Amino acid sequence: MDLRESIGNQNAVTLGLSKHVLLTEAKTSNSVLSPLSIQVVLGLIAAGSKGPTLHQLLSFLNSKSNDHLSSFFSELVSVVFVDGSASGGPRLSFANGVWVDRSLLLKPSFKQVVENVYKAASNQVDFQNKAVEVTNEVNAWAEKETSGLIKEVLPFGSVDNTTRLIFANALYFKGAWNEKFNASTTKDYDFYLLNGSSVHVSFMTSKKKQFICAFDGFKVLGLPYKQGEAKRQFSMYFFLPDAKNGLPALVEKVGSDSGFLDHHLPQQKVEVGDFRIPRFKVSFGFEASKTLKGLGLVLPFSDKGDLTEMVDSSISQNLYVSSIFHKSFIEVNEEGTEAAAASAGVVNLESLTLADKLDFVADHPFLFLIREDISGMVLFIGQVLDPSQAK
Repeated sequence: MDLRESIGNQNAVTLGLSKHVLLTEAKTSNSVLSPLSIQVVLGLIAAGSKGPTLHQLLSFLNSKSNDHLSSFFSELVSVVFVDGSASGGPRLSFANGVWVDRSLLLKPSFKQVVENVYKAASNQVDFQNKAVEVTNEVNAWAEKETSGLIKEVLPFGSVDNTTRLIFANALYFKGAWNEKFNASTTKDYDFYLLNGSSVHVSFMTSKKKQFICAFDGFKVLGLPYKQGEAKRQFSMYFFLPDAKNGLPALVEKVGSDSGFLDHHLPQQKVEVGDFRIPRFKVSFGFEASKTLKGLGLVLPFSDKGDLTEMVDSSISQNLYVSSIFHKSFIEVNEEGTEAAAASAGVVNLESLTLADKLDFVADHPFLFLIREDISGMVLFIGQVLDPSQAK
């Protein structure tokens, strides 16, 4: 399996899904999500599916087979998501969990994939009599795995006595900038909103050279994180439209071209003129299953869903995914970035302009993402419409 090619396929899913969310559910709000977290939950569901349902899941996930998907996620866990905090790199946590009703047993083949590929702990629980307690248990797990940032991935009432399985993924990232910003130079400036008004927010500034590239209609800034000893390099990228109201069109452009990132990331540092990016903190959640159905992934959520490879029981014919919930959080400040996400499934072109100095003033809505640059894997993506709306 070519990991880079598989990551390219997954990033195409990531950008397409993000475009849909940012232009619909999050059209008027700051947002952050980890499509990768949602894809992991779908991968777990695919491992327990067959027939047209499996075909639809694989098609949606841009994957050839369950074996291909399994080897991809297995390599991802061992290569990209290794915690690097001990050697001065980003702190990373990537965890999966499965909760099964005590009346059921996972099929041995499915259990092997759950435990060996996805490294998921499987828990026997009593949905039929203790649905509320199980909800609390899953939420406590997500909170622990995201260092307290995601407190309630499952809303109250989302689990009841008809629930038989829950699949969950939690992703946590905390990285320090390679070159931290000096907090004493942080100042307040105007940030212009899509509606034409403005708010006063704190901007981080720097006179040092930066990874910036200017393209037709937008600029891109790359801020690397401290690497540590691991052979990975994480960076945060800011996509800033030239027009103050240009973000929706830029989101459309980024999300419609699967190879966009390969040709629109800065490769070298340049002298900066005016350089400002706002501090921000964003929390965002949505019911991902609604989005997925809107994108054509319908069979796992219907009574025609074939999820018969999950459990050894005659009731497996009646299993379906009722919902998938996703919550994410990100905070960007002078020190670096802290980000987390949890999902629970209930059942290079040259720059067009080369100036002596480039300005990068993020004083209007922009897109951002966190990426592992060696593999190309995108972990988080989101948009900031109003940095003063800290949640």
